[in-house]
Amino acid sequence: MNEPARSALLPREEQIEKAVGRKQMSIGLPRDVHDDEKRIPLTPEAIRILTDAGNEIFMERGAGQAAGFTDREYSDNGAIVADTPSRIYECDIIIKITPFKQNEASQLKVGQTVISFMNVATMDEDVLSTLMRKRVTALASEKIKDTDGMLPVVESMSEISGITSVLLASEYLSSASGGKGVMLGGVTGVTPTEVIIIGANTAGEYAARAALGLGAIVRVFDASVHRLRNFQNLLGQRIYTSTFHPQVLQKALKSADVLIGALSSDILMPWFYVTEEMVQGMKRGSVIIDLSVDTGGCVETAEPRAIKDPIYEKHGVIHYSAWNLPSRVPKTASIALSNVFRPLMQEMADAGSITHMLRFNPGLRSGVYIYNGILTNDVLGQKFGILSQDINLLLAAF
Repeated sequence: MNEPARSALLPREEQIEKAVGRKQMSIGLPRDVHDDEKRIPLTPEAIRILTDAGNEIFMERGAGQAAGFTDREYSDNGAIVADTPSRIYECDIIIKITPFKQNEASQLKVGQTVISFMNVATMDEDVLSTLMRKRVTALASEKIKDTDGMLPVVESMSEISGITSVLLASEYLSSASGGKGVMLGGVTGVTPTEVIIIGANTAGEYAARAALGLGAIVRVFDASVHRLRNFQNLLGQRIYTSTFHPQVLQKALKSADVLIGALSSDILMPWFYVTEEMVQGMKRGSVIIDLSVDTGGCVETAEPRAIKDPIYEKHGVIHYSAWNLPSRVPKTASIALSNVFRPLMQEMADAGSITHMLRFNPGLRSGVYIYNGILTNDVLGQKFGILSQDINLLLAAF
């Protein structure tokens, strides 16, 4: 009798014990070296579920500390905590948040699977070359889709960014933070503040919900009438919406107290929906927060800043330009990310190989930008002058 048949005859308790004792996959969590990154992709609770399923988890000491998770919590839930990253980079899968740096990419082994944010705008050619030379399969977290065709990592981080942007705007409108002393929202007998949102997407939606909840007047601009219609339906109320007309947007900005840019793009040359001239026409002491500043931004005067120094003033307008808002609330963000990555890790383990999973999972396939060392992302190919290939054709060949 073969092994699966014998296992089927075992009592339920023994079947569980046998399954738990089987090593499926090793997962490595290195400590993120970027100063502004405080999130971690898997929480201790997620580690417990994965290790109970027979997987091995190796994490670098202190990897979860910035997100509020101790090494003890991870080790108590089955992770093996290592003092150095060398053991981490021997795992089947390496998962982290920020894009790989050169010193990290150089530690990878041939043929591994790596998962992180890609960020076309900041991708380094040397790092890309190293990943290709190591013949890794690299997935961009922001490109992975679920069974509904949504981008779960982007959606969860956009929710956090949208809400956080309104809380920050409220803070920097107050005199305690050097603002003009205005409360975001409205109270009886006082004209409400005005919030303009560029982008009828998830970040824009949650920014609008937060601003409306505080009593602000909200105006939303987007290029698509369809998205604007869906946006209003999701909010369940009528708000001011408009497609992009420079004259209309410029007029609206003159009375705005807050501008939130929520549009991002993969195009290599940024397209500024809000020009410097428009910013010059805004009220003194108003606040701009560009959530897409790390991918080129949609406000011409926005520039990427570190979380520890995110504020500057230009044309009398306060700019908050930290590129990584979810890291202001790293524990919440890490739990949200773990809700996406934990089942994905187990699916990979159950599939037996990344190639097998990619063949039958088009959502995961959409996240691949390097497959077995071959570039599969057109935008990166254009940026660095490298010929990219279709992932579907490559899978048919392997």
